[in-house]
Amino acid sequence: MKIRIDALRASFENLGVDGVYLTSRTSHRYFTRFDNEDGALLITKSNAYAFEDFRYIEVATNTLSGAFTVIEPKGKRSEWLGDILKREEVSRLGFEDLSMSVSAYERLKLDVSATLVPVNNTINKMREIKTEDEVLKMEKAQELTDKAFAHILTMLSPNMTENDVASELEYFMRKNGAEDKSFETIAVSGEKSSLPHGVPGNIKLKKGFLTMDFGATVDGYHSDMTRTVSIGKADEEMKRIYNTVFNAQAEAMKYIKAGVNCKEADKVARDVITDAGYGEYFGHSLGHSLGLEIHEMPSCSPRSEDTLVVGNIVTVEPGIYIPGKYGVRIENMVLVTENGCENLTNCDNALIEL
Repeated sequence: MKIRIDALRASFENLGVDGVYLTSRTSHRYFTRFDNEDGALLITKSNAYAFEDFRYIEVATNTLSGAFTVIEPKGKRSEWLGDILKREEVSRLGFEDLSMSVSAYERLKLDVSATLVPVNNTINKMREIKTEDEVLKMEKAQELTDKAFAHILTMLSPNMTENDVASELEYFMRKNGAEDKSFETIAVSGEKSSLPHGVPGNIKLKKGFLTMDFGATVDGYHSDMTRTVSIGKADEEMKRIYNTVFNAQAEAMKYIKAGVNCKEADKVARDVITDAGYGEYFGHSLGHSLGLEIHEMPSCSPRSEDTLVVGNIVTVEPGIYIPGKYGVRIENMVLVTENGCENLTNCDNALIEL
């Protein structure tokens, strides 16, 4: 905790602030390793405060003592927060502009006399590079995701519904140690596989492609994987589409390393798909970073100006989606290294026909 607090303090001069007030659930967990969606933190040049309500005050006191002064707020925020800001001589206060609503911002302006300064980009940049501990948590989350995929392959049949598949994947991950799913699981078959973010329904699996996009959360950290399988034998066009996506992913993973421009990584995969004649059917970006949130920076998109650095974890997920017919996406999660990338996804991505 202290390392992250000190890293934020080191940015105060550049930001032009005397302290930072953090109200997002994600930042609370990042700086405290303790989850409270209603908690708030104040980090000043000399001290760090954690404001925790009655439901969490005991665990917060036991968890955060030494790094934070834990306070159970009483009364109006203008009083307990305002008093501390005056005592700490905070005249310019950083706030989380990307996560705070307009109404919350307006209320904060009324509650404090300090000038409010946006700081979210600074915090997001801190979170881009994963520590060894963060990598281990994400590896554990991905291990559960890999095992869930192996499990579902033993069960898939035309008698299952899309909801059955999604529910079984989520149940398996929770039963085997996941804190939660990473996001709403996608499991869509037949012509619905052409929907990149299709919603599972209470309908039986249809012949053709079945796309499953899912992940687990471990200690707040997410995994993300997509696998597409064929229900029944794949025809020649299905094989051609699948192999095109497979090759696009492989080329991108060969290209990704520290120093690579994210836009260029996207282009490597996009060129493979375009050269095969399917360019118009790849409408999303190659991938995104993830960690405490399922979508973080940097993003490997055609418009990105970011450059990959050692410690980034990004998804590599090209896809082809032909409306009303079928779609294919294959997604791995990789750790960027000096000379390449380490694939954190350990299950096979070759075409499986069931």
